[in-house]
Amino acid sequence: MNRLFVAYKPTGVSSNFFLTSLKRKYKTKKAGFSGTLDPFAKGVLIIGTGSHTKLFRFLNKTPKKYRATLWLGAKSDSLDTELIEHVEILKEFDKADVLNALKSLEGELEYEPPIFSAKQINGQRAYDLARAGKEFTLNKINSTIYDISFISYCHPFVTFEATVSEGTYIRSLGLMIAKKLGVTFGSLSSLERLNEGQFVYNDEKALDIKKSLNIAQNFYHGQTDNLKYGRVLALDELEIKKNGYYWLDSGSFISIINIEDAEVNYELGRIEC
Repeated sequence: MNRLFVAYKPTGVSSNFFLTSLKRKYKTKKAGFSGTLDPFAKGVLIIGTGSHTKLFRFLNKTPKKYRATLWLGAKSDSLDTELIEHVEILKEFDKADVLNALKSLEGELEYEPPIFSAKQINGQRAYDLARAGKEFTLNKINSTIYDISFISYCHPFVTFEATVSEGTYIRSLGLMIAKKLGVTFGSLSSLERLNEGQFVYNDEKALDIKKSLNIAQNFYHGQTDNLKYGRVLALDELEIKKNGYYWLDSGSFISIINIEDAEVNYELGRIEC
């Protein structure tokens, strides 16, 4: 079964556990997802089954948008409600100060990712090392915060929406907001991914692959059987000859090719539509 669709992961389950339930639902053994969501988080998860699992890196998945609620004064090593150690009682802030703290983080950011993350340290996940109580250091990462919108402030909870580049840690963003307000600690009490690029939840309806790719369409003017049987393609028979990845339409299936130094190679030979 070859299918690409958007599912909605509930809170409290891992992305892998949720994927297992979808495999049973759609009676398929081969399936995968793009963009892991922590068990704490809920929201959009792009799912591929069969050969469509190979398409994730060619999808239009950025920017991503999240809705989060920040609990000001809540100390947690996981930066969410899983490991709350202490809650500091704070005076209420002016709404204008909250708005300024949010907007001050728009643009390019360099920061340390959470220790409870999927980052790898010598082949081990950071969250496994953190749970084992081992000390380690994570390299700083860069993210682009395209927009942060204020939703509500009911002390000590600030709800906001953030449109960000791929790989941004919203839990770290929450802590940065707290520190902008002069608060030592801050943890998320909820986190929801609203979209990944153009992809939003729509009752798990199958996506149109040809409208989901983030690479340009090219046009092949040679014999159609060459595509059908995966034969070598000549550069002079392609409309676009510049280096890069392209998709070719063969009606019932597409092919993804890579042009590099005047050579044409199949990246994905035959993906059924």
